[in-house]
Amino acid sequence: MSRVWGSYVAVFITCASMEEAERLAKSLLEAKLAACINIARGVKSLFWWKGRVEEAEEALMIVKTRLDKLSELVKEVKARHSYTVPEVVALPIVAGLEDYLKWLDEAAPLSP
Repeated sequence: MSRVWGSYVAVFITCASMEEAERLAKSLLEAKLAACINIARGVKSLFWWKGRVEEAEEALMIVKTRLDKLSELVKEVKARHSYTVPEVVALPIVAGLEDYLKWLDEAAPLSP
């Protein structure tokens, strides 16, 4: 393992359906805003919305990307997502396999 602090993030994004998650994932990948996206179906979410506890079946995206891509990624999600307030939560990747992080740099290169 090689420690690379602060350069990479895993971003959690929930979507109303698998179809929405797949469309959004393809958009983020084509724009080179992410290197890899996992989509988990059948996530049960409970949350506060407009003063009430709500429940929803959602798809969860786990997006691996560079921290310097995050601002542009958030703009893309807000423009394409069906929710008024989409979940976009970035967690730092504090360590990882050096070859994987190198691949991440190549797949989602630093913007010029």
